[in-house]
Amino acid sequence: MAGHLREERRAADLLGEIREAVFGAQDGLVSTLAVVSTVGGATNDRFAILVAGIASALAGVFSMSAGEYLSSKSQREIFLAQIRKEREEVAERPGESEAEVAYMLEQEGLDPAAASRVAKELATAPNVLLNTMVEKELGITMEEGRNPLQGALVMGASFGIASVVPIVAYLFVEPGSAFVASMVLSLVTLFGIGVVKSRWTEASPFRSGLEVVALAAFAGIAGYVFGSILPGLLGVNGPGV
Repeated sequence: MAGHLREERRAADLLGEIREAVFGAQDGLVSTLAVVSTVGGATNDRFAILVAGIASALAGVFSMSAGEYLSSKSQREIFLAQIRKEREEVAERPGESEAEVAYMLEQEGLDPAAASRVAKELATAPNVLLNTMVEKELGITMEEGRNPLQGALVMGASFGIASVVPIVAYLFVEPGSAFVASMVLSLVTLFGIGVVKSRWTEASPFRSGLEVVALAAFAGIAGYVFGSILPGLLGVNGPGV
C-alpha cells in the first residue's frame, strides 16, 4: 500500500512537470514563430531575422524561468505560512481544531455523531489532525509546492528548446522561402506536442493538436502580414528589401 501511494505521488509530480514542459514548449515555439515571422515579413536580411529570433528566445527563457521560480517560491512560502498557523491552532486550541474538523466532515455528508467520533479519533494524533485540517480547510497538502528551482529549469529548458524550431529554417533556407518552412516545422511540432498532451488530458489527440496548430498559424501569419506592411507604416524600407 505504501509503495502504491508513493508511486501515485511520483506520478502526480511527473504530471506537474509535464504540464510545465508542455506550456513552456508551446509558449516558446509560438512566441518565437511570431517574432521571426514579423521580422521576416519586414526584411529579407537573414542576420536581422536570426538576431531577432535568438533575442526573443533568450528573453523568453530568462523571463519564463524567473517568473516560474518567483511564482513557485511565493506559493510555497504562502503554503508554509498557512500550515504554520494551522499547526499553532492544533497545539494551542486542540478542541477548536477538533470541532472544525467535525463540522467539515458533516458538510461532506457524515451525520453529526459519526463526524464527531471521527474528529475525536483524529485528535488523538495531532499530526494527523493537522494534515486533515490543512487538506480540508485550506485545500492543500503538507507536500504542496515543489522545488521552485526545479520548476524554473523545466520551464526555461522547454521554452528554449522549442524556440529553436521556428528559427532553424532561417539558417538553411533563403529568407524569401524560409517563412513557409518555419511555419511547417513549427505547426508539425506543435501538433505533435498537442497529441502528446492529450495522453494526460484524455482529450481527442487530433483536436488537441489542431487547437494549438490553429493558434500558432494565426500568430505566424498575422506576424508576417504585419511585418510586411510595417516598413510602409514607418515610412522606411527594411534592410534587404
